[in-house]
Amino acid sequence: MKSVFKTDKGKVRFHNEDSGGVFPHSRRLLAVVADGMGGHRAGDVASQMAIKFIQEKWEDVEGLQEQNDDGKWLNDVILAANKHLFNHSNQNEECRGMGTTIVAAICQKDVFVIGHVGDSRIYFLPAEGDFLQVTEDHTLVNEFVKSGQLSKEDAELHPQKHVIMRALGTEQDIEVDTKTIKWARGAKILLCSDGLSNKLSDEELNSILSSGQTLDEQASLMIEKANAAGGDDNITVTIIENTDGDDS
Repeated sequence: MKSVFKTDKGKVRFHNEDSGGVFPHSRRLLAVVADGMGGHRAGDVASQMAIKFIQEKWEDVEGLQEQNDDGKWLNDVILAANKHLFNHSNQNEECRGMGTTIVAAICQKDVFVIGHVGDSRIYFLPAEGDFLQVTEDHTLVNEFVKSGQLSKEDAELHPQKHVIMRALGTEQDIEVDTKTIKWARGAKILLCSDGLSNKLSDEELNSILSSGQTLDEQASLMIEKANAAGGDDNITVTIIENTDGDDS
């Protein structure tokens, strides 16, 4: 597998509250993106703590034997990270109320398993097929869309668009969304914070991922375009390409 991770503070924010990384281990690859929640104290601490916690647990894994193991491990480690952050915020006044989104993917040659909480996203470009978002935003406006109160187009412009219904560290107990998706050689996945997805349309993201540029060039172009569109939030991009899957 090939991968790239890039993050940028954008043109408006004074510091970067996003964190993430790509961590190969046991013939698998774990990619994670976390967006410290704006308006909450110590958002950068929350995102960094979440990534560090998950990375350390990943490096301790002796070896996951089955695809189901990946999903259970990812669900369990995100729940554990939530309790870790929640306890830290309660024990440290300067971190009280901190929170972060999380999206993570464990990739192997024929499937990838995803887990997420919040409004950071994972997109999937199959080797053959349509580009699509495979996570569902845990936001107030998405609940409005699901109930028919708002169209998807109106939701993009809604003043409460950034109200998050689920995040790591803000509550003792949370629910993690997980799923397993098949992929083949040539397919790509994109993990990103909303600093990217709020600025580039699905069509723009698809066009860049489908180009003949290197993954590094694609990630850099995404960040460049998000900054050109205002850059009013931190921008984090991870792209993974399946270079060894079954393409039969």
